[in-house]
Amino acid sequence: MNDSVSTHAHDADIVVVGGGMVGAAFAAAIAGNGLRVVVLDAEAPAQVPGDAATDVGSVEPRVSAVTLATQTLLQNLGAWQHIPPQRACAYTRMQVWDADGTGEIRFDAGECGTAALGWIIENRTLAAALHAACRQIAREDSGLAWRAPARVAGLAQRPRGWRVTLADGEAIDCRLLVGADGALSQVRAQAGFRLRSHDYQHHAIVATVATALPHEGCARQRFLDSGPLAFLPLAGTGPASRLCSIVWSCVPAEAARLLALDDAAFAEAIGHALEDRLGAVTAVSRRLSVPLVERHTDTYLRDNVVLIGDAAHTVHPLAGQGVNLGFLDAATLAEEIRRNLARGLPFDETLGLRRYERRRRHHNLLMQKSFAGLKALFAAQALPLRWARNAGMGWLDAMPPLKVLAARQAMGLDGDLPALCRPLPRGHHLLQPDAP
Repeated sequence: MNDSVSTHAHDADIVVVGGGMVGAAFAAAIAGNGLRVVVLDAEAPAQVPGDAATDVGSVEPRVSAVTLATQTLLQNLGAWQHIPPQRACAYTRMQVWDADGTGEIRFDAGECGTAALGWIIENRTLAAALHAACRQIAREDSGLAWRAPARVAGLAQRPRGWRVTLADGEAIDCRLLVGADGALSQVRAQAGFRLRSHDYQHHAIVATVATALPHEGCARQRFLDSGPLAFLPLAGTGPASRLCSIVWSCVPAEAARLLALDDAAFAEAIGHALEDRLGAVTAVSRRLSVPLVERHTDTYLRDNVVLIGDAAHTVHPLAGQGVNLGFLDAATLAEEIRRNLARGLPFDETLGLRRYERRRRHHNLLMQKSFAGLKALFAAQALPLRWARNAGMGWLDAMPPLKVLAARQAMGLDGDLPALCRPLPRGHHLLQPDAP
């Protein structure tokens, strides 16, 4: 961020390592409580693209499916207003079907009583909007500071808290260290968290494509034998209404074969894989391939270090919930710290931090197991299982109340939601602590 936001303070109450989407959301959520918060971001802040997307080369391949709960969080943090409308695509319908049979489920926002099922937004746009919100907060509250680029060279435990040493030799002491530094978290490793990991034996191929037919705001996912293929609609009008982000999860050998194809052959392969429901794929961007690994730490709290987002857990992208789980972590941790303060306790009181862990770890573990179960179910080739899953999809599609219930769970409208992920009552201040 610019110099007006940076600081050279050498002590803080909270140091957040990682200024990506989840780290920035936590910083914005906890600011304004009289705490000194320093965010250490290894990368320069992202910039919001001002123009609308025009072709496959003008869209970042990495996007997120933002739930209604996350959208509410972004609104309450002051970040949603920084997302250009031409860069956020509301999807109002979803189609999910099995490549090996006739099973299909269709979801519609109208049936759920909402204007949209969610939004597809580029990761860089989400990060830039949250950075803009943090800049605004920092102008109003000198307690929030952002250091970028700032790379962590080492961590050392102190009698009450941690010393974070940066690559340039500067040291920052803090009482609470928050690891928001992603799936390969340096904080997690150096603080001694135990990590359980499982290779999904899938690689996700990510790219932007243009299709002959407009997507009409519909997200589509087809479960193939080799893994799920998702076409996620991107914002745009005219020719840009034919742009989609694709996430094709498949076994490593198939991923290698697909990456080796030239653009024309890859376009033909992906159009065929979607059964040409959007006509021919007419253009493709550069392709990324990401190995998919399930990770989960045995605890989210250890010696005044707290983990949030991918530093604590990663999931298969088949349901598009990864970053949404991280946003829920950030909002819940901020809520529990504010609850400590409202009760007259130290902000880093262990019982409050343990409440964060209890609320989030169980939910994240349940999501992990659910996604792993879905992956295994749709990969099964035994005839009875293939028949059962197709019959089950058809049965669910014919049961609107159950479909709405499933959709509400996916949109983040039910369950143990932190206050910042729910619409705030009129007159309620954004950062007002919850009652003890």
